[in-house]
Amino acid sequence: MSLPIRLGLFYSALFIGSGVSSPYMPVWFAHHGLNGAQIGLILSLPMLARAFTAPLMAVWADSFRLRRTALTVMALIVTVAYGLMALPLGLAGWTVVWFAASSAFSTIAPLTDVIVLKRARTDGFNYGWPRGIGSAAFIVGNVVMGAVLTRGSPELVLVWITAAVALTALGARFLLPPDPVHEAGHVPQASDRWAGIGELLRDPAFMTAAISCGLIQSAHAFYYGFSTLAWKQQGVPESLTGVLWGVGVAVEVAFLWFFEPWQRRVGPRNLLVMGGVAAIVRWTALAFSPPLWMVIPLQCLHVLTYAAVFIASLRLVERLSTPRNASAAQAINSALSGGLLMGVATLASGPLFDRFGAYGYLLMSAMCVLGLVGAFRLYAVGRLDPA
Repeated sequence: MSLPIRLGLFYSALFIGSGVSSPYMPVWFAHHGLNGAQIGLILSLPMLARAFTAPLMAVWADSFRLRRTALTVMALIVTVAYGLMALPLGLAGWTVVWFAASSAFSTIAPLTDVIVLKRARTDGFNYGWPRGIGSAAFIVGNVVMGAVLTRGSPELVLVWITAAVALTALGARFLLPPDPVHEAGHVPQASDRWAGIGELLRDPAFMTAAISCGLIQSAHAFYYGFSTLAWKQQGVPESLTGVLWGVGVAVEVAFLWFFEPWQRRVGPRNLLVMGGVAAIVRWTALAFSPPLWMVIPLQCLHVLTYAAVFIASLRLVERLSTPRNASAAQAINSALSGGLLMGVATLASGPLFDRFGAYGYLLMSAMCVLGLVGAFRLYAVGRLDPA
């Protein structure tokens, strides 16, 4: 089996679980009696803490000889934590367990990206092919669970994601290549690994790129946390909710698979600006509960609001970091886009949904405006100019 296919299968195991947890864990929590503010609190706390947990995990992951070892261990931790969620722990208990599960799970993807980006560069394949296979699996999770929930219990959400992350643990061991973390097997001291993080945090160009990408990516918070519930209030059946999510990810897959030459020609800074503008349009329109015929093309904007910004962030971070701190750079990038900034936005989204319903999307539009300001500043960074 070729390496790109093996990497794609690993992404599939990872994302067929997140394709269910992202839209439907709020449904599981609501099924257990939690309100919007409580759901927002549980979802946001691990995101808020990722500014600290993600660098910690990156430094810990770099202490192993092989990159895949840490991914295997993290997936096993998440499997156990998801199993514990089935216990009647209540708000406090679920908050603690979900914090552990989400903190570990959210670090797996950026550390996988380090492996795949390097292999794509050295082995000469398009990074988007394996990543796109994973995104296709995300669609499967969206659509199938949406259909299941029209007849089955929300308890099946937890069963699905637990099984998926168990497959991820197996995939990390048997599908990922045995790439060393450090050349010649040398593992630097923890102080040296922390020094690499310090260099990144003191680099204004890197931080501007990471924060700008993070603001635009984190503007998906209301969508991830409450779009399913908002559409349900508007009378959209849960089976169609899965299809709507699937439409967004389908255009993402096409972008990853077939537009790689165009991505490189346009460049990461332009991709980031295009994504920010599209996000302002998307979230502002969804705030006013448009008719279903309009929602579908708005979902197609996911190709820019998520996929283009995601690729831009990977390319910008890769070019503004070094091999010595590559893991830390992607972890910090992820900690901001899917962590601290996403956590703040998710925490705010719960009360906004409870009080204003879909109008909560307007806060997401404001975040994208701020992200665009930073994106335009990146045009002054000489290190990002084409060679």
